[in-house]
Amino acid sequence: MKPDWNPKWLTSFKKQNVIAPSTDSINSTTSSSTFPGSNNITSTKVTRQEPEPPTPVPYKSPGPYLVEYPYEYYFVINEPKTCEQQKPFLVLMVPVAPHNRAHRDVIRSTWGGESLVLDKVVKLFFLLGLQTGEGAEQIQDQLLQESKEHRDLIQSDFLDCYKNLTIKTMVMLEWLDSYCSSASYAMKIDSDMFLNLSNLVRMLLNAPKTNYMTGLVARGGAVLRDKSSKWYVPEELYSNPTYPPYALGLGYVLSLDLPKKLVEASRHVKPIYIEDVFLGFCMQHLGMEPTDPPSGGLYHVFPVDYSRCAYSRLVATTTHEHTDRVKDWNDFIKPGLR
Repeated sequence: MKPDWNPKWLTSFKKQNVIAPSTDSINSTTSSSTFPGSNNITSTKVTRQEPEPPTPVPYKSPGPYLVEYPYEYYFVINEPKTCEQQKPFLVLMVPVAPHNRAHRDVIRSTWGGESLVLDKVVKLFFLLGLQTGEGAEQIQDQLLQESKEHRDLIQSDFLDCYKNLTIKTMVMLEWLDSYCSSASYAMKIDSDMFLNLSNLVRMLLNAPKTNYMTGLVARGGAVLRDKSSKWYVPEELYSNPTYPPYALGLGYVLSLDLPKKLVEASRHVKPIYIEDVFLGFCMQHLGMEPTDPPSGGLYHVFPVDYSRCAYSRLVATTTHEHTDRVKDWNDFIKPGLR
């Protein structure tokens, strides 16, 4: 984002441990969402004064409260040269909690370990905020070492929590625009997903090169008014009964001309804590909507039981909590299937 980026609506946010949805009304070009991968937004002004990896700036605790917005986010750990050097066709962006090294290692050992698919370069990055609470400094030290070892961590200095997933998403878009715009496509994918990269790359070889977003597209999604719901949105915040089309946050693909456009659109869209719907509102502001996949059954919001046959036909699916994903992957990549 530009140094002078300062949307007027950001000034309404106050210090709090979690940013609550604004009670100001939102017009039809605003944002929200209804599936996991939601979050509580604020702004994402990211500057580019980050150190050369792997020598990140010293860790600085954000304290118990989020600061008042607007706020300048900095990259604490970055890989600014990777895309320039490796020129990937596809970039995989995986939001994950700082402490969750196990999930990162599983992904590195499975689909995230594939760097050349159908002769196309694929690059993996994990997107993190800052850990808080007991053991935060120890975790940060471990992240610095992990970064030196794998060179696949991107960390910004926002508080990493569920309610800030929209911040995480906007930081991701800013990073893609700043450091990886030469790639053709990026996929944001959750850490509990199985990804069939061969099918994904095959699909993208025939996909539009610009203004393209696809995934499991929700159309006519109901706005949840039940206060006990994880995705509750009060009527005074957004009065329409349904959301505009949006790609579910579990996994969506976008052409790399879109991050810059979405960041610009976010200046005009009031923040809401549900991340995937927020992007739907940004797309609506741009006069666009996400595209359905070329065939049904490629994306699954509910876990598909593993079998080589079933997984050979999909692009992405959520997995059961206790699934041995490394074991399934090792079976999946046996010769004779893909």
